[in-house]
Amino acid sequence: MKRMFARASFRKTAIRLTLDALYFTGAFRMLRERCGGVGIILTLHHVRPARQDAFQPNRSLEITPEFLEAVILEFRRQGLEFIGLDEMHRRLCEGCFSNRFVCITFDDGYRDNLEYAYPILRQHRIPFAIFVASDFADWRGHLWWRTLESVASANDRVTIMVEGSPRTFACRSVAEKIATVRAVHQIMSGLTHEAEVRTFAELAAMMAIDTVADCSAACMSWKELSRLAADPLVTIGAHTVSHPHLRKLAPEAARREMEAGAARVESMLGVRPRHFAYPFGDASAVGLREFAYAAELGFRTALTTRPGVLSAGDRNHLTSLPRISVNGDYQRLRHLRVLEAGAATLAWNGVRRLKRAPAR
Repeated sequence: MKRMFARASFRKTAIRLTLDALYFTGAFRMLRERCGGVGIILTLHHVRPARQDAFQPNRSLEITPEFLEAVILEFRRQGLEFIGLDEMHRRLCEGCFSNRFVCITFDDGYRDNLEYAYPILRQHRIPFAIFVASDFADWRGHLWWRTLESVASANDRVTIMVEGSPRTFACRSVAEKIATVRAVHQIMSGLTHEAEVRTFAELAAMMAIDTVADCSAACMSWKELSRLAADPLVTIGAHTVSHPHLRKLAPEAARREMEAGAARVESMLGVRPRHFAYPFGDASAVGLREFAYAAELGFRTALTTRPGVLSAGDRNHLTSLPRISVNGDYQRLRHLRVLEAGAATLAWNGVRRLKRAPAR
């Protein structure tokens, strides 16, 4: 477990050093013209005030309101144009690239998007999209990453039943708690979707965690989402029903998750989602099968979490578009400048390739 913790820490340090090297040498500026593409889509999850807890295994999912505003001001200073997903789709399809652009997107539908992000975005007249997992808005979803954080935070030892066998982890120190979270994530990656759901349901029951209360505390209701949907700045997109790793599901189950999630959004908000974001969104969670489903279901675009900038050629891959994560691990404007320039993500994708959706 210590080796796993050390490897993860080393990886984050290496990424920061690479971003810093590209920034402080000025290399990212020289590469922007060749690698910067026509625009970028940003991925965000939580926007809320910074917490001081030493143990924050999900810190990568959040940024502060101050940093969000700094990002807006920085990109405007650079001359990038903030646009919505419908306009992005039009420009890609028609080849209209007079200005590089930025699209802001939020995954899952957390209440802090309404409380902290929305006032800033409304003040600056920034269009943005929120991708809603319908079970979360119905307050019956299981945010298992929060369950795991709660359990590891409150206990010195954690036992998890994995397909009937107990796995016990020491959680005395912050380092052990973080290593436990990473070890459990690794174990879950090798399980079927059904076994994964069962494991975390058993953990929540054993530790007396009210998953309904947890979901309702974290996620917006349909009434709150309706308030946002009434604003022309806001696009509501689909994000499945239960937020699964789609590639773990049988074909009919994966397609049903995508179709039913969009149908639930339409039934509650009165508008059919035109855009889709794949849960988790990396190569382990989504592939050619899901890209084809998104096209069959009529989504104008579907977004991965594969890091990258948009190019003119993405008009041929509208259901496998890349995004750049704005997260707490790299909450520095200089890091975002490098990522926006495209050089770092180009190098990353040279190592980790994700097959793209075919042209349609």
